[in-house]
Amino acid sequence: MTKDTLTETPGLAQTGQPGRFPHLARDLSASLVVFLVAVPLSLGIALASGAPLMAGLIAAIVGGIVVGMIGGAPLQVSGPAAGLTVIVLGYVQQFGWGVTCAITVGAGLLQIALGAMGVAPVALGMSPAVIHGMLAAIGILIAMSQLHVVLGHEPTGKGLKTLFSLPEHAAQLDPAATLIGGLTIAVLVAWPHLPWARLKAFPGALAAILAATTVSLLFGMEVPRVQLGGDLLSSLRLPELPAGNLAAILGAIVALCFVASAESLLCAVATDKLHTGPRANLHKELVGQGVGNTLSGLLGGLPITGVIVRSTANITAGGKTRLSAILHGVWVLLFVALLPGVLTLVPLAALAGLLVHTGFRLVNTKHIRDLQHHGELGVYGVTVLAIVCTNLLMGLAIGFGVALLRLLWKLTHVDVHAEERDNRWTVWVDGTLTFAGVPKLITRLSAIPPGAHVTIDLNLRFLDHAGLEALTSWRSTYERLGGTVQLDHLEEVWERGRGHRGMREAVPAESPA
Repeated sequence: MTKDTLTETPGLAQTGQPGRFPHLARDLSASLVVFLVAVPLSLGIALASGAPLMAGLIAAIVGGIVVGMIGGAPLQVSGPAAGLTVIVLGYVQQFGWGVTCAITVGAGLLQIALGAMGVAPVALGMSPAVIHGMLAAIGILIAMSQLHVVLGHEPTGKGLKTLFSLPEHAAQLDPAATLIGGLTIAVLVAWPHLPWARLKAFPGALAAILAATTVSLLFGMEVPRVQLGGDLLSSLRLPELPAGNLAAILGAIVALCFVASAESLLCAVATDKLHTGPRANLHKELVGQGVGNTLSGLLGGLPITGVIVRSTANITAGGKTRLSAILHGVWVLLFVALLPGVLTLVPLAALAGLLVHTGFRLVNTKHIRDLQHHGELGVYGVTVLAIVCTNLLMGLAIGFGVALLRLLWKLTHVDVHAEERDNRWTVWVDGTLTFAGVPKLITRLSAIPPGAHVTIDLNLRFLDHAGLEALTSWRSTYERLGGTVQLDHLEEVWERGRGHRGMREAVPAESPA
């Protein structure tokens, strides 16, 4: 057994306790909680994706049972995710639902190949500002589009068009639908703040849907409700092979694979922080996600990723092994097969209200504060605006471009600050001193009058040969004119960046203080 951090301790029962399923009671209880969370969210995500509502439930079943069995993150729960709704909606509108299923199959096969090649950890090297910006933009787009449904209308256009058409629909709102959607949002917002701990343990999403559905039935409201379009078996469908425009299809497969893989692997890492059990094997998880997406696409389901909301609910409810994720998929399957009529009572406005709340929660204020602390808020903001104003892929490209420009600036930027006291100068040089920063450094040093004592404090991440030559050359020239120069930390900075090779020869001896 390897000790690598990416390796999971296999098996359900390796917990030091006897029996094949030593945590059966806890896993069973957790699976029921996740099931209650998954059903309304799966329906809502299918609604926002422009897909058949049963497609969300099919994806939840496959994500729970299949990915739960073979995935590499034991306590992660997979299924349809809000983070994919925008990209799936675009594919449905461009290619149709049947071809979108084929794209899901292609993305799944690509995930399997990438997982087998061992490239999964590469996903962890992406800029957090771009990833969080992508999720926030998707959340904003979801909320804007589903606000139309809450008002009793269909979403109009994409991106900013959806936003600009909201006032018109607000002026012509459907009172019943708006009441149901508003009630759903109100319950979701209030639920975490209830004073009764036992009541808060019940999933807020399900409580909101139950409350809205009950009110709509008690008052006989005439509002659009869930239409499953037949039972589970009749909803299964093979994907349609694309005709023409092969380049666009291949691009869609790569894009879906990229976004779904990044979301799943980042979710797996986040889930690991919530428990002390076996760590995630990211390679195995990516293969598991690929198998899940391949089967979900073949059966007519939505794309699948690891879902942090369900994974958190699983761990919080006491889930200890992968059995809880598997059982949650079994409960969804049994519910859809035996009680589909119950779902047809749910108003679409209630699902839309659930998605509005989910969308706004994707704009995570904690992430924003962290990014501001690290100076990456600009990249985040550009990514959000670019995705909302253009589309997901173009926005991601712009976000990554800005992140790379920021990195380049950080790698070449140097700050030079000088102060004088009693004819003794102190110069602070911070950042990265390369050939690009030499003109700025020499310009500032040249302003120091001759004959003074100068201390140059080097607080550098990196110093290249051009920077070293500039410092030592200026020191030699300044000392010939009667001044003295002390270079603090020069040897330390150079050794850290270049090693010990030729240090004594490269840096001339410093003048005494």
